[in-house]
Amino acid sequence: MRTLLLTALLALSLPSLAAPAPFFLWQSKVDGHLTCAQTSPGEGWIAFTGPFRDAGCRVPYDAPVNRR
Repeated sequence: MRTLLLTALLALSLPSLAAPAPFFLWQSKVDGHLTCAQTSPGEGWIAFTGPFRDAGCRVPYDAPVNRR
């Protein structure tokens, strides 16, 4: 019983250690359009710059986090 409880507690605590995936600014190979996403929008896109912390691709990933 103890082993089961310990395993369950460890399994539930692991996601709290995971960091969110970074965002990248992607550029279209066709028309140069830019979009911000965590993963590539498709084959016609190349990583332009990044990583960023926010979905607007404004805060660099290495910038300090403002915690309240």
